[in-house]
Amino acid sequence: MTVVTTERLILRDWTADPADLERIYDIYSNAEVTRWLNAPGLPMTDPAQAAERLRFWRDRHADDDGRYGTWAIEVRDTGQVAGTALLKPLPGRDEARRTSDIEVGWHLHPDARGRGYATEAGRALVAREFAAGTPEIYAVVSPANEPSMAVCRRLGMAHVGRRTDWYGGEELETFVLPAPTD
Repeated sequence: MTVVTTERLILRDWTADPADLERIYDIYSNAEVTRWLNAPGLPMTDPAQAAERLRFWRDRHADDDGRYGTWAIEVRDTGQVAGTALLKPLPGRDEARRTSDIEVGWHLHPDARGRGYATEAGRALVAREFAAGTPEIYAVVSPANEPSMAVCRRLGMAHVGRRTDWYGGEELETFVLPAPTD
């Protein structure tokens, strides 16, 4: 299912298609990607883990009616999946519990970086979520992940320092963007 389209991108559900599973594995087995992600099971070491990750994403968003998710970022001109975009309630210090704080994020394969895809995908998801009435959106970034912090700044997000409110208390650089006022 397509979630949103932009001039260059299609944000869509990841599928169990072999090409999608191969790309999930390619992204999440890559040390350049996973060094910034403090998530169980990463980096992947077996291609079968891609199907497990897809099930995890589907289970996490099963009750979200498509509003929140973890989606493939597909380049319209080539059909290549550049990475993952996400929009979801942030997990609290107890990671099993969701907060009311909404996170936008992205994980791009190194072969897709430097083309503005993360910014374009993030901008589309932020606009979609603000249209749904969310008052502010967060991005949380591992310290020293300068490329992701640059995307946050390009999205107009304000850096509010390091916080430990989410992801089990992990210290993360925190950015926030308030909904536009008309």
